[in-house]
Amino acid sequence: MHPILFKIPGLDFPIRSFGVMLAVGFLVASWLLGRLAERYGDDPKGDPARYSRITVWVLVGVVIGARLMYVVVEMARGSAVGHEFRSSPLSIFAVWQGGLVMYGGMFGAIVGGTWCAHREKVRVLHAFDLGMVAGFVGQAIGRVGCLLVGDDYGRVVPEKFRHLPFPITLHVPEVLPEGSLFGIENAGKVLWATQPWMSIKALIVSYVAWQVLKHRRYAGQVALWGLLVYAVLRSVVEMFRGDEVRGVWFGGAVSTSQLVSLAMGLVVIVLLVLNRGRRDPAPAPR
Repeated sequence: MHPILFKIPGLDFPIRSFGVMLAVGFLVASWLLGRLAERYGDDPKGDPARYSRITVWVLVGVVIGARLMYVVVEMARGSAVGHEFRSSPLSIFAVWQGGLVMYGGMFGAIVGGTWCAHREKVRVLHAFDLGMVAGFVGQAIGRVGCLLVGDDYGRVVPEKFRHLPFPITLHVPEVLPEGSLFGIENAGKVLWATQPWMSIKALIVSYVAWQVLKHRRYAGQVALWGLLVYAVLRSVVEMFRGDEVRGVWFGGAVSTSQLVSLAMGLVVIVLLVLNRGRRDPAPAPR
């Protein structure tokens, strides 16, 4: 695990792996979104530039939404972290210490992207479809940062499964490196490798969205199927998570993300059923 890649000489300023992987994921997703806009956009010449501007607001929405949801959940749970936010409000902005909720980031991205899409006169649902394909490729890359920093780790693996190799399980170092979020209680233990699972999950969502995009019957269909697949897979991965800092309820039986997945999955299924006879084909790919 490498929470800090290196420090800038003379400044002792750490370059953190989590931030680097987020940046790489964002750049790759932005590039891919531009290519999709060229092929599936209403205006193949102008759309790549419009979508590039949209991605900036998507990024802003991701960071604000992910952090805001984490803060709200922890304060609602009355956890030690929530009390810290109340006593030291400036700690809310310390995102490098961990504490980003994916669903909050997703909702923030939707808000930021929708606002900018309207401003750029881009069809919102069409942009949502393309963003579902590109965005989850970027998330798969960004989740590598979670592994490097030790965030979003899994539960301790039962003895009979500890022989399984990475990426099913991972062995936490006996001595944690500076900046690790695995927690001293997990030093030397074997955990479920939930971080790479989430990268794989994101790639599956992107692949399903890509396949639906090639055959979609209406704008928004790609996004609905992508969200449904995400909700199901996220709920499964959550069963193996061990970091209760993400928010757990009912004595630890259900996580915040599982509750959101259930609600979102039900809404998506209803929308898919209601739109099953809809036909609103997008322009043919170029």
